[in-house]
Amino acid sequence: MIHGGAPLVFALLAVAGYGLAALPPASTGRLSAAGLLLGWLMHLGVLVLDIGGWGDTLPGARLGFAPVLSMTVWLVLAVHTVESRLFPLPGVRRWLAIGGAAAVLLSLTFPGEPHQYASPLAPLHLALGVGSYGLFGAAVLHAGMLDAAERRLRLRTATGGAAFGMPLLQLERLTFRFVEVGFAVLTATMLLGFVTANRWNWDHKTVFSLLAWGVFAALLVGRHWRGWRGHRATTWLYIGAVLLLLAYVGSRFVFEVLLGRMPPTP
Repeated sequence: MIHGGAPLVFALLAVAGYGLAALPPASTGRLSAAGLLLGWLMHLGVLVLDIGGWGDTLPGARLGFAPVLSMTVWLVLAVHTVESRLFPLPGVRRWLAIGGAAAVLLSLTFPGEPHQYASPLAPLHLALGVGSYGLFGAAVLHAGMLDAAERRLRLRTATGGAAFGMPLLQLERLTFRFVEVGFAVLTATMLLGFVTANRWNWDHKTVFSLLAWGVFAALLVGRHWRGWRGHRATTWLYIGAVLLLLAYVGSRFVFEVLLGRMPPTP
């Protein structure tokens, strides 16, 4: 865990900000958006000072399922922060705040460990991997909004063809734009991992990464050449996202929490 100092202060402020944003809208009003922004900024401080190794804790960037999950949630929140300037999404804000607070607390409890990289390209590999997690996380968030909007349309409770203040077709295009960019980043991550790896291992991370890549590839092919839309397309997205989550976060969770030791490779 974080043993005091600036990283702990940032973490507590992040949880406080997220906690304010997670309260029912009727009791916070405009403070909810301010709380989410505060939590997001303080969360960034935690990532830089603690997980990034710039604080007064152990030197070096740390790896682990909780730090990577924390970075992923922060990236999803970054997408929401930019997007909310165009389309306010108060209904999504509360759930994102809960996820942000949980990610910060989880990284405090399971901080991972500093890692020395064998290749100078390894940090880029990690950055691309986390980036792909964030992009697919944003895609899943938008797919969830898309599915919710379509359910309301079927129940005839939505009007104007809009979802969370955003036109349905625009929400659908945005969802799969995140998938396309995420797939490109994931492909670059896997190619770079192959180049920088000392030897090829058919471990859980490799297998689940390849399975996720295959599912996302099938989704994009099905969408562009078979016209997949709606529930069929989002189901493939959810399956691929779960497989990708199991690839790194899941395997590290097994080692760090269930087995009580760090894995031999990042």
